[in-house]
Amino acid sequence: MKITRKVKQILSCYESDNPGTKANLARILMHGRLGGSGKMVILPVDQGFEHGPARSFAPNPAGYNPHYHFQLAIDAGLNAFATPLGMVEAGADTFAGQIPIILKVNSSNSLARGGEGPDQAITASVMDALRLGCSAIGFTIYPSSDEAFNMIEEIRDMAEEAKAYGLAVVVWSYPRGGDLTKNGETAIDVAAYAAHMAALIGAHIIKIKLPSDHLEQSEARKVYEAEGIDISTQAARVKHVMQSTFNGRRIVVFSGGAKKGEGSIFDDARAIRDGGGNGSIIGRNTFQRPREEALAMLDSIIRIYQGKE
Repeated sequence: MKITRKVKQILSCYESDNPGTKANLARILMHGRLGGSGKMVILPVDQGFEHGPARSFAPNPAGYNPHYHFQLAIDAGLNAFATPLGMVEAGADTFAGQIPIILKVNSSNSLARGGEGPDQAITASVMDALRLGCSAIGFTIYPSSDEAFNMIEEIRDMAEEAKAYGLAVVVWSYPRGGDLTKNGETAIDVAAYAAHMAALIGAHIIKIKLPSDHLEQSEARKVYEAEGIDISTQAARVKHVMQSTFNGRRIVVFSGGAKKGEGSIFDDARAIRDGGGNGSIIGRNTFQRPREEALAMLDSIIRIYQGKE
């Protein structure tokens, strides 16, 4: 595998990591149609845990089969596939070596009460990731939750182990719970804070939701207004998030969220590209569509990141 100059530059920002971890980051960055560009599109399929099987897969029943998702990510030329333990185990042998895998090691479910202290259970281990040939572990934190400190301590321990064994660490940083309002979950000040927090706890790849122009925290609002921080467009907000992750020295991908129209998805991808983000991690907007429609949409997203659309 030949490493491009762009990927070498990205890897140089991870100054403490061992060759194994950098090799696994390189595998993700160099894989698929965007390989070597510094951009990436990842397929995450953890929604069955989060929302239940019918809400996740009934719109496209082929998705009940774990192999469908492996093959979709491979055929679309994506950089990686992220999913919980059971789904990895269901396709690990058939698809071994065909696409980098991110093992999602904690999950929530919609049957449990969230309230002010939403949390996730640890559902897999670093040893599982090694056994299954994964390139990284993925872990969700809820920065505003009353359980946030426990979640951060959990990923601190798991990240230390993962890095020691040469795995990369991906952190989903999703503010929710505590006193945060619903609009506050995607507010630009909160999103930038959540991304910065993920960088500070040692994430190699950070996943957040695309931020809105809402400002949630009164003290933060004063600073944004006094310093004239541009949050007027989606691209400007992405740029600010990248600035908040060590001035662009960490990889940040943005989630696709609930299923929506293709035009909105493409606009999001252009804003991520123009704001300097590293790409998209897009699940329901792909696997809830018929396969050919999903492949065509992913092709357009990749072409946007390639600067062709």
